[in-house]
Amino acid sequence: MFAARMAVPLGLAIACGVAAFTVVPRAFEAHSLLAIQEDPGAISDRAVAEKFNSAVAEHEIASALAADDADLAGSFLELAQDSQVAVNPELIEKVKKAKADAASVGRSMQSFARGFVTGEPRDLAGFAGTALGDLFVFGDIRDAAREGSRWAMGEPTDHLILGLAGVGLAITAGTYATLGITAPARAGLTLIKAARATGRIGSRLAVWIGRSLREVVDWASVGRAVSGGGIGQPVLAVRAMRTAVKAEKAQELMRLVGDVGRVQARGGTQAALEGLKVAQGPRDVSRIARLAASKGGKTRAILKLAGRAAIMLTIGSFNLAMWVFWAFLTVLGFVASLKRMAERATEHYCARRKLRRIRKAKQNGWTRQCFRSSAHALEPA
Repeated sequence: MFAARMAVPLGLAIACGVAAFTVVPRAFEAHSLLAIQEDPGAISDRAVAEKFNSAVAEHEIASALAADDADLAGSFLELAQDSQVAVNPELIEKVKKAKADAASVGRSMQSFARGFVTGEPRDLAGFAGTALGDLFVFGDIRDAAREGSRWAMGEPTDHLILGLAGVGLAITAGTYATLGITAPARAGLTLIKAARATGRIGSRLAVWIGRSLREVVDWASVGRAVSGGGIGQPVLAVRAMRTAVKAEKAQELMRLVGDVGRVQARGGTQAALEGLKVAQGPRDVSRIARLAASKGGKTRAILKLAGRAAIMLTIGSFNLAMWVFWAFLTVLGFVASLKRMAERATEHYCARRKLRRIRKAKQNGWTRQCFRSSAHALEPA
């Protein structure tokens, strides 16, 4: 009877104990992930630790050098040195040479001119040219005139670039008025236009920007300017696009472009473009800005290596919380089973002890009765 009563809690204790070996470690991991879910730097450290080693570092550096991308090769080399990952010394020398060649005066001037004219930066010098063109209105007028002319002729038009050009004209006026206080936003807007023009912006982020521009830009005014031919005339274009922008509704868009500008300032031009490809919305861009603030030049390598997993947990918070919850239930079930086993063992022990005492009392009573009977029989008549 005792064995049958102990079988159920003992079985539950064994089952919970076996489950705990699987659930509890995952729960501790889930708890640690929940603790860092709002820290992009810690999330990226975890992602890099899982994927980055000497073989990966050398492969990525060699691939970047083969693609004539000294910036990416240097970013991976910096990440390897920071992570204490060994890299072939010959490869290190190749990276140094490639970076020196990329920084040469001739290539810098060529990249600067290309960025100034086309608005498609490939490196820091190209971004400097693109930013200079936008700062002096040339870049925004160029983009507005190109897309506006297409709109007027009924050709496919990139309304996102056209709207960003109008916002850029308004920002440029603000940059002059505040003596550069809005410079990060100006730089961020330049990069978003460049990313859009080169197809390096995420589709979800592009949809969000387009939706924001519908609220910020008075497209009816832009349409009238386009139909009237004013978009091809610099003075009229600036005036029309500035008046079409509703600055009071551009706060969220300004936060986005400001974050992009901060990524460029801390992580570099290509890191900002890589971030725009990875990001799915303004929240992601904000996280990338925080990542760039902590990782600097390593930001591009981290984004290339881990993608969106460098800034966001790949497992949802609800799933992580469920692991913690099930671990709690497993431990609770194990403790409850042990408690029930202890209670039944105690009950069994107390019952046996009580039974022994009863038996002993009965035995003592029978002995005393026998003694009295014997004594009575020995008494003289």
